[in-house]
Amino acid sequence: MLRFHKFFQKGKCSVIGMVHVGGLPGTPLYSGNTTKIINDAVNDAIIYRDCNIDGILVENMHDIPYVRSRDLFPETISMMTRVCIEIKRILPENIPCGIQILAGCNKEAIAVAKATNFQFIRAEGFVFSHIADEGFIDACAGSLLRYRKQIDANDVLIFADIKKKHSSHAVTSDVSLSETVKAAEFFLADGIILTGTATGDPVKTTELTEVKEVAKGPVFVGSGVTIENMENYIHSDGMIIGSYFKVNGVWKNAIDKNKVNNFMTKLRKLENIGR
Repeated sequence: MLRFHKFFQKGKCSVIGMVHVGGLPGTPLYSGNTTKIINDAVNDAIIYRDCNIDGILVENMHDIPYVRSRDLFPETISMMTRVCIEIKRILPENIPCGIQILAGCNKEAIAVAKATNFQFIRAEGFVFSHIADEGFIDACAGSLLRYRKQIDANDVLIFADIKKKHSSHAVTSDVSLSETVKAAEFFLADGIILTGTATGDPVKTTELTEVKEVAKGPVFVGSGVTIENMENYIHSDGMIIGSYFKVNGVWKNAIDKNKVNNFMTKLRKLENIGR
């Protein structure tokens, strides 16, 4: 928790807004205009900054269909690094930034975070294996933490997805949610991310309660949070929000500044009432 509270305020539920970077060069949805990709990502970050968001998470969400690390090309890493540099440039120091590179490209994310002074990554496949829509994702904690140490990036936090969305966990069906949390923390995850079954799907409140009872470190709700259901998740350490902040609640759309503002205003009122 000490590492987490170095960047996120103690005693409140932090809101982390998603910046979904446009399709990058070499991917099917690439538009042919890298300047627009960078500017769109920076403009999203400016909206979050102006709405007093607590953190930002940058992700190559538009690079569908996703590939695993072995099929990732240098231009993706280069462009994500450039985007992160430009975002960092316009943000105050008190807004921590994270990066996720799909799919399961966690070493690459650590490298970009180190190069751009980002504070955390979101890692899938940290413990146990699962079948995702892009294929088999194996556990990576051992090699990932060794790589983090090797490149002197130990100050970059790793927030680990457990029983991740868009995935089959049949191979680990005999491993409970609580046991998965314990394993992730035993393997030195800096935070736990709990999701619904797909992007935009809400987390089951019973599962959040179970995870909070077991986890010693911070717990994030990683999907499905809206202004209507935020009360269900306010006792988490953080909410990672993408779809709800977009026009019509669709992740592919632009960010709706009014939705971000209204969400943050309501959340802070609820927190003040609870004090």
